[in-house]
Amino acid sequence: MTAADAPPIIFVHGTRLSAGQWSPQLAALREDFRVGAVDLPGHGARSAQPWSLNAATEIIASAVDSLDRGPALIVGHSLGGYASLEFARRCPEQLRGLVLAGASASTCGPWATPYRWAAGLVPRIPADRLTRWNDRLLRRLYPPEVVEATILSGYAFHTLPAAWGEVLGRFDAGAMRHVAAPVLILNGEKDTVFRSGEMDFARAHPHARIELIPRARHLANFDDPDAFTDAVRRFAWQLPVRS
Repeated sequence: MTAADAPPIIFVHGTRLSAGQWSPQLAALREDFRVGAVDLPGHGARSAQPWSLNAATEIIASAVDSLDRGPALIVGHSLGGYASLEFARRCPEQLRGLVLAGASASTCGPWATPYRWAAGLVPRIPADRLTRWNDRLLRRLYPPEVVEATILSGYAFHTLPAAWGEVLGRFDAGAMRHVAAPVLILNGEKDTVFRSGEMDFARAHPHARIELIPRARHLANFDDPDAFTDAVRRFAWQLPVRS
């Protein structure tokens, strides 16, 4: 694959975060790829926009069009991974590859129960208190160059109930059958919850493989930005050249 064949890459953030989640990856990849990151509805610069998977899909599609390089590699983390699965189903002509990061657990059945409970609890806690907790946690765990863009963009606690309310009960390994492109399931080794269905997700797609980031947890791109970026880069270069 030559530089002219390199796929554009769009990153889709996880629960409560924003496009700022991807600042380490954008900085590392922009020399070789056209890259972008979106704010999902109700998050970041779109904080006032109501959440819906329809709107999320439209935002991802618009971001792909904005890079003006044809079908894109979509990298989705957690909530963004499930939104990316929905995008893959609705907009197959815009998809060249898919990276599911921390999004290979079924959102159906008993697994969803604690997340329904958490989605109901969050609105009862003042947003400023949740913000302080999140800021403190991120700064304790990660260096400023990894998390400062996320902290500056703020958190979408108000959107969490609607977002997970729509995602829960909707996605399982069967969703992989609607993905008409190669898939990399990229998980933190220690992300046991969101790894719970990774084998089922991989078996449901003829061109899916699993890669783990050693010692990383759910926020694998924060835990080891270089390893996460390298995995995305290698997968991007391995994608079939467009005919």
